[in-house]
Amino acid sequence: MPSELKKLNVLMCGTGEYTTGWTGSGASKSDKKIGVVALTCFDQRRLGKLGKLSMVGVNGSKFPAIRTHLQENIANVYKDMDVSFDAYPEGDSVNAEAYKDAINKLSPGDAVIIFTPDSTHYPIALYAIEHGLHVLVTKPAVQLLKHHQDLIVAAEKQGVVCFVEHHKRFDPVYSDARARAASLGEFNFFSAWMSQPKSQLETFRAWAGKDSDISYYLSSHHIDIHCWMMQGRAVPTRVVGSAATGIATSEPYNCVPQTEDTITLLVDWQSLSSSKHKGTAVYTASWTAPLKSGVHTNQHFYYMGEKGEINVDQAHRGYDIVNDETGKAWYNPFYMKYSPSESGHFDGQRGYGYISIEKFIDAARSVNAGETKASDYDKHGLPTIANTILTTAILHAGRISLDEKRPVSIKQNGNEWVLE
Repeated sequence: MPSELKKLNVLMCGTGEYTTGWTGSGASKSDKKIGVVALTCFDQRRLGKLGKLSMVGVNGSKFPAIRTHLQENIANVYKDMDVSFDAYPEGDSVNAEAYKDAINKLSPGDAVIIFTPDSTHYPIALYAIEHGLHVLVTKPAVQLLKHHQDLIVAAEKQGVVCFVEHHKRFDPVYSDARARAASLGEFNFFSAWMSQPKSQLETFRAWAGKDSDISYYLSSHHIDIHCWMMQGRAVPTRVVGSAATGIATSEPYNCVPQTEDTITLLVDWQSLSSSKHKGTAVYTASWTAPLKSGVHTNQHFYYMGEKGEINVDQAHRGYDIVNDETGKAWYNPFYMKYSPSESGHFDGQRGYGYISIEKFIDAARSVNAGETKASDYDKHGLPTIANTILTTAILHAGRISLDEKRPVSIKQNGNEWVLE
């Protein structure tokens, strides 16, 4: 896309692991050591697509450490990389609503990228959209189906781009699998597994089990991929949830009593073209997986259609490294590539973690220039707020099923989706 288009100003909401690579206890130990969002934005600014960058958290006193971390691990590592940004709240103040001050400083047509705890996505996204800003919100977009519908209506009214950061859609293996599934006839069975090591309970201690659960946090990935594969072909009709417990709530993690370890959702699907074809899906997510399995996120799915099947192991890609200290590890360079280019510049522009954010930036700039309308992107198989509603419907139904110990139905009433 030509850089004649006006540069986009971006506010990053959330200062944690995914944005900066900095966690409460120092630099992240996961596969996101220097983050994804800020790094991508700094690089997009270097390439002339972004203008002013700002970042908002809740606690201003974290910023000096974050700035040092970004300077040491990004500015000093990559050539020509400016890591400056405006920070909110200013000074040492603590303010859970600092995002409002930061958004109030922006102008319509600017953009907000939201990577904050799940329960805060909705108020921040709605506030940004109502101020005429384009929004990219991490998954799960929201926790309640009604909130998802509110955001669709608000974004439509304002004519702004609202994408959900489902980066798995840009993974070359997953997008290829989606294309191939279309030729395998009616859907029959889908099974997905996604887990992270127990150490994540430390990283997420502030909100784990209180503000969100592991199904919303991790299963949102594969549920979205499956919904994307089924778009226009089948719809989910019934959800039953089951949970394993006991690890997160014990020593040394001591999460709040209602925290689940592993959550499984069993979902019935109905074909849209054949009343007799029904399918079953099982989505499981865990944050109490073993510590030294060699991968940060274990993830795979199996898809069976009428005429064939698909198996994807996204954690083990035929690429592993053994280190005397830490043993064997499998790496995923398709997600983010952190090693510099021959010229010493950042070289991760082809990673799907990067592309997912760049697609949003390109869409927002194109809409600002009048080249496209926000609604055009709903037709492209992109994870727009309108295209991701069934992911939220399934996750929300799963939460109700766990809390009320009953199956939950998903139905369409006119244009609205409802849970019963």
